[in-house]
Amino acid sequence: MTSGRPVLVVTDMQNGFVREQSAHIVPVVVDLVRRWQAAGGDTLFTRYLNYPGSPFERFFGWQRLQCSPDIDFLSELNQYIDQGATLDKRIYSPFTPEGIALFEQREWKEFYFCGIATESCVLKGAVDAFERNFTPWLIADASASHAGIDAHEAGLLVARRFIGPKQVIRLDDIPTVLTALKR
Repeated sequence: MTSGRPVLVVTDMQNGFVREQSAHIVPVVVDLVRRWQAAGGDTLFTRYLNYPGSPFERFFGWQRLQCSPDIDFLSELNQYIDQGATLDKRIYSPFTPEGIALFEQREWKEFYFCGIATESCVLKGAVDAFERNFTPWLIADASASHAGIDAHEAGLLVARRFIGPKQVIRLDDIPTVLTALKR
């Protein structure tokens, strides 16, 4: 199913997720967003919001991303946020009731996923798009894990098994019409 507009899903590029292991993709994602929007493409910026008593707190003991500055989008992306849509979520996936309504309204059927973390939120969004009969793409070199390269590679391995090996792509595989200017 490829009718409808493609959307670049910029997953959870927030202060609380950028660490030494994931910082290298910040300029990559910023450049991709710049080129995507210059070509007139739609962008969706997702933001994960943790909360007291969440499964992440209960099962992982993880209490981060409950307030600013952790939940804030990276300042490098601020100039692009208003040109796209934003979606706050409390789960891994952007396929929340609000997200699904937005996807239907915008007629998005083809999803290009990038951001943090490959093995969780990026992967889950791509799998959910696949299971809803949309076309998912996971951009491997525009995604990373704050848990390191092993977690990133594991996410890519699982993505190839879940959504198809040809759906995991690199920046150079994105059709030029979607990114206007070459890097």
